[in-house]
Amino acid sequence: MNPDDLKKLYEKRLGRYQAAIALEPVDRMPIAAGSNYFAEVFSGNTKQTTVYDPEKWLEAEMAFINAFPEVDVLRNNRIYAPLFDAVGCRTYKLPGRDLPPMTQFQFVEKEYMQADEYEVLIKDPVGFMLECFLPRVLGEVSKPGSKRTFIALLKGGMAQVQMAEVMKKRSIYLQTQCGMPQPMTGAFLAPFDVIGDAMRGLNGTIMDMYRQPDDLLSACDILIPEMANFALSTADPLKRYPIFVPTHKPMFLSPEQFDTFYWPSFKKTLEILIEAGYKVRAYLEGDWSAHWHHMLELPKGSVVCDIDNQGDIFKALEDIGHHQCIAGGIPDSMFIIGSPQEMRELVKRLCEAAGTEKSLLINGGCNIPYDTRPEMYRAMIDAILEYGTYDSGIEPEPKTVDLSPTRPKELTNYGMVTPWNTRSVELGKIQGDEDLICKTWEALEKMAYSWIWQWVL
Repeated sequence: MNPDDLKKLYEKRLGRYQAAIALEPVDRMPIAAGSNYFAEVFSGNTKQTTVYDPEKWLEAEMAFINAFPEVDVLRNNRIYAPLFDAVGCRTYKLPGRDLPPMTQFQFVEKEYMQADEYEVLIKDPVGFMLECFLPRVLGEVSKPGSKRTFIALLKGGMAQVQMAEVMKKRSIYLQTQCGMPQPMTGAFLAPFDVIGDAMRGLNGTIMDMYRQPDDLLSACDILIPEMANFALSTADPLKRYPIFVPTHKPMFLSPEQFDTFYWPSFKKTLEILIEAGYKVRAYLEGDWSAHWHHMLELPKGSVVCDIDNQGDIFKALEDIGHHQCIAGGIPDSMFIIGSPQEMRELVKRLCEAAGTEKSLLINGGCNIPYDTRPEMYRAMIDAILEYGTYDSGIEPEPKTVDLSPTRPKELTNYGMVTPWNTRSVELGKIQGDEDLICKTWEALEKMAYSWIWQWVL
């Protein structure tokens, strides 16, 4: 396919995906699995290969695209193992290092923040991260001031640049050589999940809800700008793709607990990103049925809600499908042990439930499992093409977005430890083009600031 045709294919796929997110008419339902683990192992790669060898990962995805050319977007992968190795990250066990090569990476949840440290976090979030959290979570920097720590920080910064380059090259290659968009770019966590996942752990956080609820709420509020800033610093600067957020702890919370501790800070973070011109793709992990009505409080067509296997996607379509794009519907078991006819029947039911009034992206429950049988994935695609085709007269086109710089008022002075206005005072009179110096200084400041916060994800 020549470059012009690939460009048209990319724009058609991207336009179809963007229209579905915005609840606008589409020619057909996008095939837009947001977390397609299956693509990574389709060509025979081990799970270790995916996280350690970007070239082999890309080769696997190319094989997948060739086998399933109807796919409209292909996931991006956040795990880059050399970065985790460089700093000795303790929150993840990786395939081939801590686990057998064919084992999925695992998150290690512990209390890396003590119950009496809320005040430290609230008063100085960055100071807490550098002086308390990172030395506990990153084994290679556990002895501040040591040679090993200094070298590890240097390696960690260089590995971050490597990772960014890997992801950039991959995205460009898939776009220009395959006409393939991404389902999302950039990521963040709900403030409650920052504390519940990486800092206090679920057990510690649940205890804090009863023992020190005000401290927990204050900490969630202080993390709003930190997570919004991290999301914007890692997002697609062209605003083509949604920003990704997995939601880990709502499944364990009652509606009252969710409404009190989780939703207020999460909602505010979402509103900041939406105000900045972005969509969000949220994995509603576990059973969100008691909570997903809150998505009606956000602007229409602003969030893709991935419904997990434990949730009832038909109820989600009924409750919020008129207001936000819904994704999911195929349980893991169907991909692994189902029959093509069963897949066809389920896809038909899902398409009928969505109709033309609601926007649905048929997908697995937040992922396509590694163990998916290729014939079942093919059966899903064929059924979507049969039952999810609406109006062939529609020609999907990418949306025109406002690319002027946006900095929500809530993020003033966030994203840097030493902004240029501080550094310029220290330097005194600038002899040449100050803007030229400022641009590079603050770009590096923002990269370093993002590096600090990525370790809560």
